Amino acid sequence: MQKHFIISVGCEYGCYGAEIGKMIARDYGIAYYDRELIDDIIEEAGFSKDLTEKAEAGVDIRGKATKAAITAGGPTKYTNLTKRIVYIQTEVIKKLAAKGSCVFIGRCSDYILKEQDNCLNVFIYAPTETKIKNVMEAHNLTRDDAILLIQKNDEMLHARYKQMTGTYRGDRHNRHLLIDSSLLGPEGTAKLIEEVAQKVFGGEE
Repeated sequence: MQKHFIISVGCEYGCYGAEIGKMIARDYGIAYYDRELIDDIIEEAGFSKDLTEKAEAGVDIRGKATKAAITAGGPTKYTNLTKRIVYIQTEVIKKLAAKGSCVFIGRCSDYILKEQDNCLNVFIYAPTETKIKNVMEAHNLTRDDAILLIQKNDEMLHARYKQMTGTYRGDRHNRHLLIDSSLLGPEGTAKLIEEVAQKVFGGEE
């Protein structure tokens, strides 16, 4: 395999996207970055997770600039925190990607890294009934509660992607590979992505 490659995994809620990404990272022995880890890094820069979520939902947030924002080139007193948070998230992902081979889960990493030819962009989805069943089992929920949770999360993910990129999360033009995880299951889907990655990045640098 190429010494430095990146696999960006976007996914619908309830299709085991994060689990599939973990399997790929484990099999290759490379770093794994998900929403929580990236949010923790952004929080260390002085932005709470609540502010991050508001910014990504398109809420216009204004307030005093943090020390990190000023260091990054922001205004010295007040700033539009929505733009600043989006900027910092973009920079965090670029820096993590530059460190070495890795798997990203969501966080618009496909769009942020779209100019890099060592990045394979994957989008994982599944039929509605499959997602409902997965969420019911994973969280011990009733069918109605599972449906509400899926709707809430997918609305949030769509809003985040639109805010960050101006495009739509499941747009095939933003991805190299789209996969229905119900076809082969989580492990089979991970193996299929690895086979594609092997063909794309199989040569030595």
